[in-house]
Amino acid sequence: MKISDRIAHSRPLATTAMHGRADALRHAGERVIDLSIAISHFPAPAPVRDAVRQAVDADRPMPYSDVHGALAIREALSAKLRRENGFDAAPGEIIVTNGAKQAYYQALYAMTDPGDSLAVFRPYWPAYLASARLLGLKLVVADLPDTLTPAVLDALGPVKVLVINNPHNPNGKVYTRQELEHVRDWALRTGAQVIADESYEHLIFEGGHTSLASLCDWRELGVVTLFSASQSYAMMGWRVGFAVAPRPLVEAMQNLQGPVTAAVPWLSQLAAVAAFESGTLHALLEDYRARRDMVVGQVAGVPWMRMAAPASGPYLWADVRALTHDTIAFAEALLEQEKVAVMPGEALGVPGFIRLGYISDDEATLSEGVSRIVAFGERMLGESPPDGPGRQ
Repeated sequence: MKISDRIAHSRPLATTAMHGRADALRHAGERVIDLSIAISHFPAPAPVRDAVRQAVDADRPMPYSDVHGALAIREALSAKLRRENGFDAAPGEIIVTNGAKQAYYQALYAMTDPGDSLAVFRPYWPAYLASARLLGLKLVVADLPDTLTPAVLDALGPVKVLVINNPHNPNGKVYTRQELEHVRDWALRTGAQVIADESYEHLIFEGGHTSLASLCDWRELGVVTLFSASQSYAMMGWRVGFAVAPRPLVEAMQNLQGPVTAAVPWLSQLAAVAAFESGTLHALLEDYRARRDMVVGQVAGVPWMRMAAPASGPYLWADVRALTHDTIAFAEALLEQEKVAVMPGEALGVPGFIRLGYISDDEATLSEGVSRIVAFGERMLGESPPDGPGRQ
């Protein structure tokens, strides 16, 4: 069977592919420590489980809802935006989706035409680029600076859409209010639209979260804001999120979602409201903070690895360029020899780095996985000739 040209050259996301390989080894009987992805060891919050349990026990039909979500659900999400994010959005400006990926793809589909330019900062979440390529967009990829300035934004050149990830996956950057004001002013000046992915809004250890939409007339500017329950509420498998966008864009996104998935499952919509009404899960955040600090402390004396404690998020971002710039080969050999899976930086646009998810296993297993990585790197360093890649 001939596969269409539209999809023939696409590839699975590297992030999910590495996790799949680790799972395959586990099913084959290997003991694998998978740090390539972040799957929380916490269950979904009790209010989420209770809401779903009550809906099931009520023994009533579960209806189809409006494609963009039941009105009562969108009203509750509208209240969340006023309460937590500091901006107003009517229910008609909200669309509930099967996770943030669907929200992002549909927004991009509705905002652009083939040949338009999309700007993304690296390191990046691979789905940003994969969706853009499926839609025939031109990519403008720039290095994410420590501080975002007007000069950095101006250097992007003319683009149709800019994606900002706040907080950032994988390096944990949390944009300051001033940086977001620079984005706002740049968008006003250039006419570019902005997609603000705020999926990790409640996973912040240092500083606070500011929504870009709270700093501007987001309807006039054409800001789309994405939210997800997956990481902030330990609901990875529930697959539910939502987008906030000007009403014409939500209507266009609904026209795409309708024939593809229709509405998000009713139980997932109920779960989403219960989650987003929960606020920050402080016990989860403190657990993650302790794990983050444990790993950063564990590798502090490793001469070929630099790892700062991230300000947010479920990932650690490690610079291993003192050992190797080929982190694909590093990750492949690490999985084969040590049975530890990590995400190579090439998958996120930056060779010489690795991403570690640190929220999945118990702390002893996490520490063991990090020890295996260090031991593997030490062997690699010892085996390298004086002018070899391990001595760069």
